[in-house]
Amino acid sequence: MAWTRARLAEHCRAMGLVEGDSVLVHAGLRAVGPMLGGPDTLISALGDVVGPGGTLLGYCDWQGEDSVLERPALRDAIPPFDPLRSRSIRDNGAFPELLRTTPGARRSASPGASCAALGGRAEWFAADHALDYGYGPQSPFGKLVAAGGKTLLIGAPLDTMTLLHHAEHLADIPGKRVRRYETPILLDGQVVWRWFEEFNTGIPIVAGLADDYFEDVVEDFLATGQGQRGLIGHAPSVLVDARAMVAFAVDWLEQRFGGA
Repeated sequence: MAWTRARLAEHCRAMGLVEGDSVLVHAGLRAVGPMLGGPDTLISALGDVVGPGGTLLGYCDWQGEDSVLERPALRDAIPPFDPLRSRSIRDNGAFPELLRTTPGARRSASPGASCAALGGRAEWFAADHALDYGYGPQSPFGKLVAAGGKTLLIGAPLDTMTLLHHAEHLADIPGKRVRRYETPILLDGQVVWRWFEEFNTGIPIVAGLADDYFEDVVEDFLATGQGQRGLIGHAPSVLVDARAMVAFAVDWLEQRFGGA
């Protein structure tokens, strides 16, 4: 059986999505199962639920060329980050790139933290994304919290909840790991090499955390009775309120690593 747009929309509503929602989605498309019309059907179903005033977001990052940076002779051949053309990183699955290339979608301009947005507030979510510390308040993640948005995992592991990088940014804990790197970006039509600085999202934010500790944070949050579990298609799914999730994660980190 192939899932229809209408049935997937029913499942999303049963999870707790409503008209007007802004929602950051992580999706393991294979887990959903066959969809009539392919994976674009899931994007359409989500859009049907949140309506024209709602917004769908996906975490793109970008398919950069970090390995080439070790070979200076190839520096001039490295394509710059271009929000309009650069592909989403493959590690995040197909969903972000499908969303980014859907007509009407916008993509924010901070390379590693870039997000795609589609819907009523897409322009606002994508605009003015901080180039340094791109998971902080001046980001789609910070805006999602400010807007009272949600995060939805569809067949995606709990440790893929990217919103928790925003909590890492906000948490008042010592010893947070910082990453500095240089990469080319397209600015006003010109290629510019720029140094970037942000908290390191490739490894746990501080020593003493497991690589997949996001899973523990989300499970502990769900154990409080907040959030919703269910199925979208065949995919086990989780929906949480972004503001509540971030506040819980900040407290979770500060209780363990605040040093007070």
